[in-house]
Amino acid sequence: MNTEALKELIYKMADDLLILGHRNSEWTGMGPLLEEDIAFSSMAQDKVGQSWQLYKILHTLGENDPDTVAFMRNADQFHNAQLCELPNGEYDFSLIRHFLFDTAELLKYQMLANSSYTDLANLAKKVKGEAKYHSMHAKIWIKQLGSATPESIERLQQSLDVALPYALGMFEKSPYEKEIIDEGLFGGEEVLMEAWKAEVEKIISDTKLILPDWSTIAPVYGGRKGVHTKHLQPLLDEMSEVFKVDPTADW
Repeated sequence: MNTEALKELIYKMADDLLILGHRNSEWTGMGPLLEEDIAFSSMAQDKVGQSWQLYKILHTLGENDPDTVAFMRNADQFHNAQLCELPNGEYDFSLIRHFLFDTAELLKYQMLANSSYTDLANLAKKVKGEAKYHSMHAKIWIKQLGSATPESIERLQQSLDVALPYALGMFEKSPYEKEIIDEGLFGGEEVLMEAWKAEVEKIISDTKLILPDWSTIAPVYGGRKGVHTKHLQPLLDEMSEVFKVDPTADW
């Protein structure tokens, strides 16, 4: 087994979940409806919990303990897609990001349930129920608001257009892509992306939103290699504030 390939795969997943989990947690007390306030808070908690499980796997592979890995790295050491670190903006943007990310996340866990690495396969089987709920929640709201009023449709459309290039950046290929596929660790970013596109097209077709031709969208890459927007480091500083004051604090 190529340990470096495995660690790179897990770091991408864990960092995505940690960063987006914290972004989603910013809706606590700020949601447009009480139910959505609770839903986003719950999903944020799920994501942070999943990231912790992945960091624990990394620890067994020789990396630092989960707290150190999560809270003591600088922005250029994170592997998350830039989509996850962007500010929440208005609810329409957060909802579109929720839809694009969690559609991919569910498909990824379904693929990883067959991973040759047992710890990863077991985790995927354990948490894919949470991922299914997250994906379902997003689809319900996209279908509802994407076919509601002219304002809701226009706002979702604008957010979709902004988010899509960043969403395609989720599928930036690993330097170890061939090893990851050949060793059965994961089916690969290309396979995941094509399944994601098909699912996104299916959901958008049930709304009044318009999906641009994929070939016209330039993916925003770099996050997987430590290249991030100006928004990530301030978020990391905020996330690590409690740990730096009290390293014994629990998640």
